[in-house]
Amino acid sequence: MTIIPFHLNGLQFEDEVEEHKLQRFNAQTQEEKTKKKKGKRFKFLWRMGNTKSSALSKELLEELKSNTKYSEAELCTWYQSFLKECPGGKISKQQFEGIYASFFPNADPTEYARHVFRSFDTNADGTLDFKEYIVALHLTSGGKTLQKLEWAFALYDVDGNGTISKNEIQEIVRSIFNMIPVDDQKNLPEDENTPEKRAEKIWEFFGKKENDKISEGEFIQGVMDNKDILRLIQYDEPQKIKDKLKEKKQ
Repeated sequence: MTIIPFHLNGLQFEDEVEEHKLQRFNAQTQEEKTKKKKGKRFKFLWRMGNTKSSALSKELLEELKSNTKYSEAELCTWYQSFLKECPGGKISKQQFEGIYASFFPNADPTEYARHVFRSFDTNADGTLDFKEYIVALHLTSGGKTLQKLEWAFALYDVDGNGTISKNEIQEIVRSIFNMIPVDDQKNLPEDENTPEKRAEKIWEFFGKKENDKISEGEFIQGVMDNKDILRLIQYDEPQKIKDKLKEKKQ
């Protein structure tokens, strides 16, 4: 195993989502929660935060086992690999960008990597420790759909104020496009083949005016109700990237 990048992809409607749709996502309640958070963009799994020690303590091991899909053996293997590549026990923003660059040699993933890093740097200290890395890896590769949507909101909420503006949609979509090789962009549908067109399409799906904002409740409900939004907010991995990620995990 080696350290691999993670990003927003692979979201799909599953039984758990249908269950949530039947119960309906209470947007008003979510808006109230958003206001109470006062800019704190993390909850649920990523509350686990950044540890001060680089040692994999028994307590941390048990916490990660309980809150992620990984077994003790897998966590120990990941930890050894993590320390091998990051002897200091933390990944800097520059290292994180380098990891992305190695997986996307024909594109520019720098901006997207910075946004992903920002969304998982829970204490804003400019590093990711092992706990933050594993929580991020679990959430993006095997977390529940609702958890992923909560993280997706945090990713698009660039300034962390609890709402998403049209400019923030454009910023994230532009960073996604930078990861798509120019030749592959030519194969995109006519109404989605530029960052501006794709962002505009997302904004229109939410039925928002130019200067409106999208709350977390509206974002999650909108994505759950519309497969087109679900597709448009994600990075669609080319098969060659999928193969490379699979190889690195082994």
